[in-house]
Amino acid sequence: MRERLGNWVESPMVSNFIIGVIIFNAALLGMETAPALMEAFGPAIMFLDSVCLAIFIVEIAIKIFARGTGFFRNGWNLFDFAVVGIALVPAVQGLSVLRALRILRILRVISVAPRLRRVVEGFITALPGMGSVFLLMTIIFYIGSVIATKLFADAFPEWFGSLQASAYSLFQIMTLESWSMGIVRPVMEVYPYAWMFFVPFILVTTFAVVNLLVGLIVNSMQDAHQADELERTDVYREEVMRKLVAIEKQLAEKQHQ
Repeated sequence: MRERLGNWVESPMVSNFIIGVIIFNAALLGMETAPALMEAFGPAIMFLDSVCLAIFIVEIAIKIFARGTGFFRNGWNLFDFAVVGIALVPAVQGLSVLRALRILRILRVISVAPRLRRVVEGFITALPGMGSVFLLMTIIFYIGSVIATKLFADAFPEWFGSLQASAYSLFQIMTLESWSMGIVRPVMEVYPYAWMFFVPFILVTTFAVVNLLVGLIVNSMQDAHQADELERTDVYREEVMRKLVAIEKQLAEKQHQ
């Protein structure tokens, strides 16, 4: 019975229903931020939100009943358990922020949508390599912040007056958000050769290191997709072999008859 119940709750029909409830619940949580909607339909919205939460709780309860302790050995199950558990935190003073995290329930769509799950798994696989890139970026930013502070602090203390201010200004420059007219050109009016610092910094960070980070993520996504394709191929091959064995047995039985 437990096995049958577990297969049912993880079936495509139930998974699609849960996805629908997640999207509907996300819309309800968005409506709660609109004072006009809450004034007109507040009780109905809160009731429907409670119904959605009850559905999530029943789903997880069935999975725990069907899988037992095996439920907690699956990372996606733990993710679902934590996201739903946040919604059960009472809205008392000091915990209101946690109640606002109820919107995280929409992240449950990741665990029930295989394609989204593969994207997240690919991203997680890329984390070790990304850590090395972030470390390289930190070193570059530290060096750049020290140089910028020493060079430009006197004339532009609001941008480069301290190590923290320089790091933030360099981050803005790396993102190319108002970097030229907003920061670099005003600095060049006082320090004409400042471009010799800013241009190499942009080339190294924006066009080299950031693209290296993107490349790592793309490669991990491709590896995850290939692994999924190989897994489906293996399953198909095993299914074909089982059918061939069954056909061979049937032919052997007919020959004996």
